[in-house]
Amino acid sequence: MKEYLARNISRYRKERGLTQEELALKLGISFQAVSKWENAQTMPEILLLPELSKTLMVSIDKLIGYVSKDEPISIYEEVYKIEGYYWGNEPNAACYQLLQLMPPKQHLKLLDIGCGEGKDAVFFARNGYDVTAFDISDAGIEKTKRLADKIDVHVNVFKADILDFRLDSNFDIIYSSGVLNYIKPEYRNELFNNYKQFTNSNGLHCLNVFVNKPFIGPPPEKESNSYKWQSGELLAHYHDWLIKDTSEIVFDCNSSGIPHKHAMTTVTAQKITSLAK
Repeated sequence: MKEYLARNISRYRKERGLTQEELALKLGISFQAVSKWENAQTMPEILLLPELSKTLMVSIDKLIGYVSKDEPISIYEEVYKIEGYYWGNEPNAACYQLLQLMPPKQHLKLLDIGCGEGKDAVFFARNGYDVTAFDISDAGIEKTKRLADKIDVHVNVFKADILDFRLDSNFDIIYSSGVLNYIKPEYRNELFNNYKQFTNSNGLHCLNVFVNKPFIGPPPEKESNSYKWQSGELLAHYHDWLIKDTSEIVFDCNSSGIPHKHAMTTVTAQKITSLAK
């Protein structure tokens, strides 16, 4: 918890536009104390947490890394409560590509970032991968569990916010579809460095992002926490990896009941850590 708290104090302090000295002044403490918090050397006294929470304008629960089940963060929370599957049961086409590139001939650990209702995560588990998945939606997590039970496979699924969650153990494959737009631009370098660091040698990342195009209007969903990418931006995070595939497409979408278009970039990259002999 100390590391989560340290990272979140730094993150929310910067979002409020405060220096360490300014935060310390508001709390009546030394700036050295704030520095030690943010470096995970010490933790705030429990009596300071309410004032710290108020100053940073974030709940104590979120400050320490807990996402409340009572707070609907995703616009899909209610949508996922319908009886059927909002996105259907068919896996994304990228799942088949990944299966070809790195078939589970041996034990392979796969992380699905933002699994939604679980169709892709369950597909991977059904095909023999050791699957971990997370999402911000309680309803999505429950649907993932039910779908896994129906297929009789195991998916280690849990609730987390993509902005708060960091890896601390290695995976062979990191997969994400339609979710990375929730990462604020200022956090992208840190997050992708974390994902890359905790990827095993020869591991794969298979990811996609929505990208800005002047000839495509905004989607009908009004998501204040969604941030589009620029063409080439995702690829740039993998300049030091082997690019197995990259493409950009424009496609029709009717997810909200209103026909619209998206532009999307896909990148599949492999971590090569040893020189060929």
